Amino acid sequence: MQELIINILLCVIIITAAGLLIFVGSRKDGMKKKQKKTMIRILICASVLLILQQIPAELFKELGEVLFPSAGRWIRFLCYFADYLIIGCDILKKAILGIRNGRIFDENFLMAIATVGAMTIAIYENGDYLEAIAVMLFYQIGEWFQGYAVGKSRRNITELMDIRPDYANIEINGRLEKIAPEEVKTRSIIVVQPGEKIPIDGIVVEGNSSLNTSALTGESLPRTVSTGDEVISGCISMTGVLKIQTTKEFGESTVSRILDLVENASSRKSKSEAFISKFARIYTPAVCIGAAVLAILPPLVRALLMGLSAEWGIWIYRALTFLVISCPCALVISIPLSFFAGIGGAGSQGILIKGSNYLEALSKTKVIVFDKTGTLTKGVFEVNGIHHNKIPESKLIEYAALAECASSHPISKSLKKAYGRETDRSRVSNIEEISGKGVIAKVDGVEVAVGNNKLMNSLNIPCNDCHKTGTIVHIAVNKAYSGHIVISDIVKENSAETISSLKKCGIEKTVMLTGDSEDVACLTAKTLRIDEVYSELLPADKVSKTEELLDIKLKKSKLAFVGDGINDAPVLSRADIGIAMGAMGSDAAIEAADIVLMDDDPLKIVKAMRISRKCMRIVYQNIIMALVVKFICLALGAVGIANMYLAIFADVGVMMIAVLNAIRCLFVKKL
Repeated sequence: MQELIINILLCVIIITAAGLLIFVGSRKDGMKKKQKKTMIRILICASVLLILQQIPAELFKELGEVLFPSAGRWIRFLCYFADYLIIGCDILKKAILGIRNGRIFDENFLMAIATVGAMTIAIYENGDYLEAIAVMLFYQIGEWFQGYAVGKSRRNITELMDIRPDYANIEINGRLEKIAPEEVKTRSIIVVQPGEKIPIDGIVVEGNSSLNTSALTGESLPRTVSTGDEVISGCISMTGVLKIQTTKEFGESTVSRILDLVENASSRKSKSEAFISKFARIYTPAVCIGAAVLAILPPLVRALLMGLSAEWGIWIYRALTFLVISCPCALVISIPLSFFAGIGGAGSQGILIKGSNYLEALSKTKVIVFDKTGTLTKGVFEVNGIHHNKIPESKLIEYAALAECASSHPISKSLKKAYGRETDRSRVSNIEEISGKGVIAKVDGVEVAVGNNKLMNSLNIPCNDCHKTGTIVHIAVNKAYSGHIVISDIVKENSAETISSLKKCGIEKTVMLTGDSEDVACLTAKTLRIDEVYSELLPADKVSKTEELLDIKLKKSKLAFVGDGINDAPVLSRADIGIAMGAMGSDAAIEAADIVLMDDDPLKIVKAMRISRKCMRIVYQNIIMALVVKFICLALGAVGIANMYLAIFADVGVMMIAVLNAIRCLFVKKL
């Protein structure tokens, strides 16, 4: 019966291997060269083993008698041994190299010593060589599936790597010349034709086109750009020719930063991965010692103390079975693969996670702190009121826009937009930016102060309150109050849904920190149903408030901060998890963050949370399943109930189940 089952399994392996080689191997991205070679070896080994199983031992004996009486036994051994080398030569080579390099106790060593031992017993007893070859065959099948699974999970990250531009077009004497992106200097004019990647961040100076941003954001909807719009590297121009003035060098551009994040993501290991590495270093030598004790101690006890036959063959066989069962492949392979697949799945959705340690920490997050402007709101401010003005409205706007001409703050941009003309910076001098308060500058020789009520109070200039809710920008000319401008921000479409979904995901507290006035902050918090709000904070105040929240939260839980601006960088670094808006976020924020959302959609935070928790569920499932099955089978092997075939299931079977379970991390459900 057992022989029939093995023959059926060999037939299934042969058919499957042939099918994979024909249908999968013929595809360009279906199977790597190394995987194809392994599959060919599996096919040959299984075919030869099936043929050898059909040849009776008596036939070998008859053939051998032509040479000398015991030749048939050795011809049979050489046939099986040749088949063993076909499937196991690379494992034997790795085991020898491991011993030579001082890395003795790994899965290659365990498989080599167990199968060579089984072959040795078969030679001694002129018995069945099937077990040794079958163990190695099924192990190689498991390794092949593991390699294919890693390739599958790596594919999403490889797609991100495909955003690397090969060249940049520079127009010289009316002709386009291709040069390396690294050679393009800031403020150069590059040309991007339809179907080409934008190699460097910049501003469109001529042309319009639809951009494919899916490689960066995971979204299929194209983005339309025209003259004056900012564009980021990694996007593909789909419809028109664009002339772009570069604003950064290639090394500082979006595509370069993303590639750096991707390349270094696997270097930051989670606690679970670190535990498995330590576990394997202790576990593997321990089971090797246990196998040696199992092979030597019981026979000695039987022979010396009990007066029974030692039965060395039985106990050595049990020790070899024990070694095969003990191989920790399921743990060593599936846990890192689960995190790798989770990072890959998140990357396909436009969520860049810098390491598996951050993926694990995100799953434990219970408190999320948000910046307001550019995070929960669009950061697109509009002037919607001018009150208490002592001078004409147009002049008030002109003074405010010119005084703010050196600032890149969203409020400054809205003032310049309301002004409607190019700001002549030659008219402005002595610009002094006061953090968290505003700007003081001389415009046409006149001192102009533009900022919040804190700035007015520090200058001892009485200012009028406003009945409207919004950001109130007070203006004083020559230290005389001249009126205020009301500017309002727009809440992002998905912000309310984000807060609601996070609470459904188990987030216990949502907090908003902002430098805006109390009225504006409270209105936004009320609209979005945020639990706590702290307003009128300077950058240093945000750090202090975050530290207070870190002290209050539960020890095992984590606190995440979501922000986008330069002033958010210190808080992003201080929080347990820093999440930055990547498309519009500042370089400093992206550098300081642990997770980057490439399209600035706050709803991606919910998706990242779900990915992290799904990943951790799979990790724990694999750990529990592998350990439970291992220890049960080890106990059965030690007492002689488990044979080599059960050992194959305990090793390769559990590994394949764990790997297939880990692949689930790649698949991300839509919200």
